[in-house]
Amino acid sequence: MDTKGKFIVFEGIDGSGKSTQMRLLSEYLKTHSIPNVTTHEPTDSPFGALVHDCMSGKTETGEYTIAAMFAADRIDHIQNPTYGILSQLDRGVTVLCDRYYFSSFAYNGGCVPLSWVEELNRPAMELLRPDLVLFIDVPPEKGMERIARRSERERYETFEKQQKTRAKFFEVFEKYSGEENIVIVKGEEEKERTQAGIRRAVDALFGF
Repeated sequence: MDTKGKFIVFEGIDGSGKSTQMRLLSEYLKTHSIPNVTTHEPTDSPFGALVHDCMSGKTETGEYTIAAMFAADRIDHIQNPTYGILSQLDRGVTVLCDRYYFSSFAYNGGCVPLSWVEELNRPAMELLRPDLVLFIDVPPEKGMERIARRSERERYETFEKQQKTRAKFFEVFEKYSGEENIVIVKGEEEKERTQAGIRRAVDALFGF
């Protein structure tokens, strides 16, 4: 019997509601007695803090550097012996993660050559692929409405960038469709309806 936890990744453009849906799924899994933790990228580690500084504009740098920093933060996120994803999975804990390498492909791959971003993330792909990728699809207009309610904006939070990024997500999903378990869930106005679509995919994964 497989005692390892499952690795479930949430993807989407900014303002898609990933954080809310991940929290709701965590609560749902607990009702099935499945231990789980939630995490996100960039992380809260020292590596992730550098990424946050660049994304907020506190530190100025170029797109190649940002792509490399995301990849470095991801490797530590996977392998860190204290809080790393692999250590959690090995203990039988299911890990829910807000963003993973598909975000790098879509965001960074829209600013620098996608092939270069893929090579940066090759170690992460070899170490750990998700059991399930949930893409919450919302129109860029809706995402920007939600972003507008925030007190601060980050580097990629413009309508043009969100349009481009959504298209890039679908491009890379098509490319990796034979290798990855990707489920596209329509982001509904009512969060419960979005969650219902997510739970159908998760029920299939766990065999509920």
